[in-house]
Amino acid sequence: MKSIAALQAVVTATLFDGEPSDAELDAIELEMPLILADVELLDVVIKTLDRPVTKLDERRIRRARHRVMAARRDLTNRVGVVRSGGAA
Repeated sequence: MKSIAALQAVVTATLFDGEPSDAELDAIELEMPLILADVELLDVVIKTLDRPVTKLDERRIRRARHRVMAARRDLTNRVGVVRSGGAA
């Protein structure tokens, strides 16, 4: 049986400061409209968990789903433009 004590220095050699890198922050900023739309949809759905869904609730859910889909579409189009060299 091998001891992992000899490998500990290799495993812990890279110091993690707990902060996201600039690339990770840029990715989060790019995805923020989708994240906010998802949170809004989740809020609307949570409000309907403990009571019957009314017509107004149905409209709110439908609109929130449309905002999520639009944010996904916009994000996909932006990522596609960035990856294809920026040609629109």
